[in-house]
Formats: sequence, C-alpha cells, structure tokens
Amino acid sequence: MKHLTISLALLFGLAAPSFAQSPETAEGTFLNGKGERIGTATLEQTPNGVLIAVDIEGLPAGEHGFHIHETGRCEPSTGFESAGGHYAPRGHQHGFQDAEGPHAGDMPNQFVQDDGVLRAEVVNRNVTLRSDTGTLFDEDGSALVVHAKSDDYTSQPSGKAGDRLACAVIEQS
Repeated sequence: MKHLTISLALLFGLAAPSFAQSPETAEGTFLNGKGERIGTATLEQTPNGVLIAVDIEGLPAGEHGFHIHETGRCEPSTGFESAGGHYAPRGHQHGFQDAEGPHAGDMPNQFVQDDGVLRAEVVNRNVTLRSDTGTLFDEDGSALVVHAKSDDYTSQPSGKAGDRLACAVIEQS
C-alpha cells in the first residue's frame, strides 16, 4: 500500500506542472498612419480561443472594423497595406453573415467613444497562439488592424471596412 501511495503521489506530482503551465501570450503596439504609437494589444491563449485586449487612443469616434491580418508588418507609408488581407488560413470567405465564412481573422466591429478611446476585449475562437493549424505565428506573422468604417459582415474580401487607421504586429511575449 505504501508503494501505491508513493506512486500515485509521484504520478500526480509529475502531472501537475503540465496543468499549471502559464498560457501562451503575445502583444502588439498600435501605430497610426504617421507611425506614432497610439495603443497596445495583449493576446492570451485560452481553452476557448485567443483573448485579445486592446487599449487605443486617438481614433475617430464611431464603429470600426477590427480584424487580424495575414502578415506581421505595419508600415504606415503603405497605409498598412503591408499587413496583407484578412487572416484566412483555411480559405473561408469573409464575414459572419456569409455561409462560407468567416475568415479566421474576422472579428466583431468595435466602437470608439467620443474621446477617441477604444478599450475592448474579444475572444477569437478561430485562431491560436499555439503551433496548431491557424497559429498567428506562421512564417510571416500576423497583425491586428482597426479600419476606418464598420465591417458589413458580408462584402468580399473585407466587408467594405475602408482604410486602415491603426495596425499592431502580433509578437510573442
């Protein structure tokens, strides 16, 4: 009996660290079209997707499209076109209202208050920070983008969300 107790204690003792490991995390710094730092993003892997928290200042008030883009480059000189299209590793169509959608990088519109501040938390169930299919850390990385207009959730390829106002490269932390 004594050996069974010791064996069970060792078994559970060795198993505990895998349950207690800290979740994968990432971060990003939002830039505006002038290349100025205007906010931050933190990303945390959860059992139900990636929790994305943003805190951005200096945006126009109103509703804005918010997406993950396929390339981890945020060059203001290109209007952030350097971030590529929406992140869609599985080839889905754009939009929550499209029968073949959404892109993995599609997320709900966000609302900026009159003071120009956007503080939001979004869970994206279609991406991961892990090395599984759909990881945001593929060979060219990925970026978060805030658009000038709201996403209509149907138009291809990007929901008519307009220009890219702010961009943050997603980096492992």
